[in-house]
Amino acid sequence: MKILITGITGFVGSHLARALVAHGHAVRGLVRKSNARGHLAADVPVEFVMGDVTRPETLPAAMQGMDAVVHLVAIAYETRGATYQAINAQGTRNVAQAAQAAGVKRFIQQSALAADSKSPYAYLKSKGAGEDAVRASNLDWTIVRPSVLVGPEDEFANALARWLVITPLAFPLVGDGQARFQPLWIEDMARIVSQILNEPRTIQQTYKVGGPEHLTYEVMVKQILFALRRKRVLLKVPVPLMTPVIKGMEMVLPKPPATTSLLELLNVDNTTELDAVEKHFGFAPRRFAEVISYMNRYPFSKALREAFSRE
Repeated sequence: MKILITGITGFVGSHLARALVAHGHAVRGLVRKSNARGHLAADVPVEFVMGDVTRPETLPAAMQGMDAVVHLVAIAYETRGATYQAINAQGTRNVAQAAQAAGVKRFIQQSALAADSKSPYAYLKSKGAGEDAVRASNLDWTIVRPSVLVGPEDEFANALARWLVITPLAFPLVGDGQARFQPLWIEDMARIVSQILNEPRTIQQTYKVGGPEHLTYEVMVKQILFALRRKRVLLKVPVPLMTPVIKGMEMVLPKPPATTSLLELLNVDNTTELDAVEKHFGFAPRRFAEVISYMNRYPFSKALREAFSRE
């Protein structure tokens, strides 16, 4: 199968590309810069085509000859040049319309748990609007709604790890720490998408997926600390007090330890059935504490360097 991945150089796209190539698929990636591989390893043989989801005129060439599209491009927080509406909502609509115009029938979209175009939260509203655009098309679509995804390149668990290392003695915990998540290992997510591409039963279905446990935000932070072999006092700070701080960090830090989209997720239940993956895809996903073992003895110098790197 010939598959186009948008966001191929990102966290999810790089793992998915490797998995699909390993299964014998021909993979093409939509990229904005021809010489940037991002997280995609040099030994993963893929074709790159220049394009931008916010510029519909750049998309037809990428669609030519493809059997399927996996749409991953999204942003977790806004900047001056990138808004939820332009990328998560309209960008998804542009990609779906380009696929339909090119005759590419199969379309997989990565969304998010609690995505809803009527949500009061901007990030979740934009993800829901993207879903609506996909469902309104004539494509053979499948939508996957994962809880938080974790892996060596994610900007959730790793952002927390970096700042837990950098911050001495005490660490501010956003809110009361009781918001629930269901972290899913990135390789398990790649396996799910690989199966979806090969199984017609998944057409016009929306799947909520997560790992094998419901964990509070506080417990996740504590498990990261255990993996890091470090101790910190966790200071619970009310969300209203943290909101302006987090917005400021988004403006000045390339990889902030928390984002406005995280603040939104703290207000919704970011979980689904514990056996969702096993029930729909026939395998048991891995536990959070197991998959973050790579964080063992995270050096301070590395944490500092990565926290302020724009790569």
